[in-house]
Amino acid sequence: MRTMNPVHEASTCAVAATAEIVGAKWTALLVHDLSEGARRFSELERSCQGISPRTLAERLRALEAEGILERQSYPETPPRVEYSLTEKGESLLPIIDAMREFGHEWLACGRTHPHEL
Repeated sequence: MRTMNPVHEASTCAVAATAEIVGAKWTALLVHDLSEGARRFSELERSCQGISPRTLAERLRALEAEGILERQSYPETPPRVEYSLTEKGESLLPIIDAMREFGHEWLACGRTHPHEL
């Protein structure tokens, strides 16, 4: 049986804790982009149009600290760094897929209801 938490705090509520991660600006888009495989910083910067390099670096560091993604450095010249989802990050994909489905069904082409064609 579902019961409502008296206070939704990330330390005691699983939904609040997940929302804190997924709800952070750019996170859903970054996880979505990385769902297709490892990406370099410049590729993520291009795909998240409008994100500053500083903000992207901060988000990537935060997601790495959360165990959502991993950073792999290659000893090449010039240095190459790629980011990819961890198992924990991949477990967010059903949430991202649900967001995509909601967007297609309810937000595409200015429709307000899925049956309005």
